[in-house]
Amino acid sequence: MIKEFVSGSDAGPDVNSLINKVRWAPSGKGCPQSCPQGFPGGRQPRECAWVGDLDELRRLAVRQGGFVGAAQALRLGFSRDQIRHLVRTGRWRRVSRGSYLPFPEPPAAALRRVRIRAAVAGLGPGAVAVLTTAAELHGIGGLQPTETIHVSVPPDRPHMQRRAESGLALHQLTLNAAEIDRVDGVSTTTPVRTVADLVLRVARYPAVCVLDSALNRGLLTEADIPLVLAGVAGRRGAVDARGFVAEADGRAQSPLETRVRLRCVDGGVPPDVLQLHVRDEDGYLLGIGDIAWRHARLIAEADGRAPHLAPGAVYADRFRQNRLINAGWRILRFTWSDTLRPDYIPQTVREALRRTR
Repeated sequence: MIKEFVSGSDAGPDVNSLINKVRWAPSGKGCPQSCPQGFPGGRQPRECAWVGDLDELRRLAVRQGGFVGAAQALRLGFSRDQIRHLVRTGRWRRVSRGSYLPFPEPPAAALRRVRIRAAVAGLGPGAVAVLTTAAELHGIGGLQPTETIHVSVPPDRPHMQRRAESGLALHQLTLNAAEIDRVDGVSTTTPVRTVADLVLRVARYPAVCVLDSALNRGLLTEADIPLVLAGVAGRRGAVDARGFVAEADGRAQSPLETRVRLRCVDGGVPPDVLQLHVRDEDGYLLGIGDIAWRHARLIAEADGRAPHLAPGAVYADRFRQNRLINAGWRILRFTWSDTLRPDYIPQTVREALRRTR
């Protein structure tokens, strides 16, 4: 599992260890005797030189979740030429306008999180991660991955000068304090506001996936659904959004399960139960079916790539499937690519249901 950077005292050893890798930069002035590179005999190459207050830089980066601003580096004794050199040689990485990750080759997940932190922090007080970026921070699934970072700034703040920045989409949403949360040190919209904003902007399948994911993860409860509906009321797309909310079901454990269910609904073969617990006569749990038609003893499994490719998962899937088949159940298996063909899943289910008659 890739560890992520977090701000404050919970930043952990990852930030410290990576920042420790970058303590020196070429400048041709020689090095102090305390050079941590440990060259033999205490001799340091002429091109190695101390640049700025690196200890304070380290502490600052940890407090901020892994990044430093150009103005902060200048105050700590770095020159603009040194900053440019550190970026050019790959020792620092630019993560947003005027913000840098002060170590090379961070894990991809860590780099993404630092980019979000730097983008929001760089836009000043009142900046809030919104839309797909807020969903990413909350761990809400069902949306197409994107590198774009969505940030809202207060409506009364000029921001035209930041619109040209690649990978940054600026918005001016009207948000009240109750709609703003903090996730991993980043100001972001709450799950309710995030879901409400998204279901107004995306198509039916991703919208229902977002709703199912938020409900399944406990970020939304059934008691929050009226709040989501209130959040879309009177806004463009509200009519469609209310329909998407009506189709939500938090029992779906993945966006793939949601998509398989919707294909069945659209094809006229809606399942009658999700997450069906199948037990034998003694009450022993034989397995749990993703989507099922109990009267036909038919189960449809959504085979996502990541959860089902590990050797242990493959073995568990086969073992469970054999027990269900021996108990008189039939199993259909569908993948993500199957959901891209509107007729395939419902036709396959319909044929299986026909054979039970």
